[in-house]
Amino acid sequence: MTERQIIPIPHPLHAAVRVPGSKSLTNRALLIAALANGTTRLTNALFSDDSRYFAKALQTLGFDIQLDDVNHEMIVTGLGGKIPAQKAELFIGNAGTAARFLTAFLTLGNGEYILDGDQRMRERPIGDLVESLAQLGATVQPSSFGLHPSRICPPVKIVASGLAGGRTRIAGNISSQFLSALLMAAPYAKSPIEIELTAELNSKPYIDMTIAVMKDFGVEIERDEYIRFAIHPSSYFPLSFYSIECDASAASYFFAAPAICGGTVRVENISRKSRQGDLAFLDILRRMGCAVAETDHCIRVTGPAELRGVDADMRDIPDTAQTLAAIAPFASSPTRIRGIASARLKETDRLHATCAELARLGVKVEERKDGMTIDPCQIFRPATIRTHNDHRMAMAFSLIGLRAHGVVIENPSCVSKTFPNFFEVLEALR
Repeated sequence: MTERQIIPIPHPLHAAVRVPGSKSLTNRALLIAALANGTTRLTNALFSDDSRYFAKALQTLGFDIQLDDVNHEMIVTGLGGKIPAQKAELFIGNAGTAARFLTAFLTLGNGEYILDGDQRMRERPIGDLVESLAQLGATVQPSSFGLHPSRICPPVKIVASGLAGGRTRIAGNISSQFLSALLMAAPYAKSPIEIELTAELNSKPYIDMTIAVMKDFGVEIERDEYIRFAIHPSSYFPLSFYSIECDASAASYFFAAPAICGGTVRVENISRKSRQGDLAFLDILRRMGCAVAETDHCIRVTGPAELRGVDADMRDIPDTAQTLAAIAPFASSPTRIRGIASARLKETDRLHATCAELARLGVKVEERKDGMTIDPCQIFRPATIRTHNDHRMAMAFSLIGLRAHGVVIENPSCVSKTFPNFFEVLEALR
């Protein structure tokens, strides 16, 4: 299907939904389980384009990864920090997490590895990670095939003979995934690693998540807030079962739906005890007038009589910025989104793309260097939304179609990157 029309829901919502396992937790657990010495069973794992690329890359490297789509389980046999293959070419599509995590992981091997992705991945920067790994004794060589002349992007060639260790510095304002990649690989370096941040870290909750998953598998680190980190040589241990939380970023669309449609939506199998920072999106919904109720196993959001605009700094939860942008036109006052300059380097330039598609619908929006200001909109123009092959564009703009007539999503299948059955779950809101 090349297009999908979203049919408005003319009544307040009364629905319960479940969303898939967290991409962020699935990919962290996959990598760490492959480094552990023994077999780990991941339950409620995400089966999507990104996680499949990651699992396939590990299989190509010689790891025994058994995938059970039906039961949402992945069985990973780790080899204690060893990488079986001495030569491999890995293709990871536009999976940014896989690209960054695998680049650091491959420096632990012995051999030559090429890591490449699709056209957009060849435009996404990885230079800060490459330079930081070089300070630790690694050899990561950029290829001439990268599509951006002024920065280092995949493909890269890793010439590995183990990671020496030592001290390194890295910026945190492009992607927190660079730091997460270093942290997870560091226990298997030949000597201790110290990491110092040279620029303020974006998406801090993702670093907390990385450190928490490392601790689950038996490795603790020393840290000075989000400035310095120290990791000593150690080993992850395998876990008989490791349960993956439901994806908070995916849940954000269903938290947001009652904000514009009214009524109540219950998202099951997720709680505020989650390690995922994107649950902070609920605090923004509260400020807009929504009521949020929580139990240990679900979160309920009830829409307000009047949705209020907000001024929101989203530097720590940039993956929910498009969700807020989609409901902002229904508010009674303008909404300002700040702190998301890094969103320009995601699957597409999310800042520019979001502003362009809102304008296509007749919404008055002002694009800024690190965000946007969105005015209330009374009358939406029917339009086909260009998703730019970005799953979050497709999912966020579908929300507008729950209220406004004539919203058509181009290339709806792009949601398979993280949420293959998104539109089926969206239909469950009816």
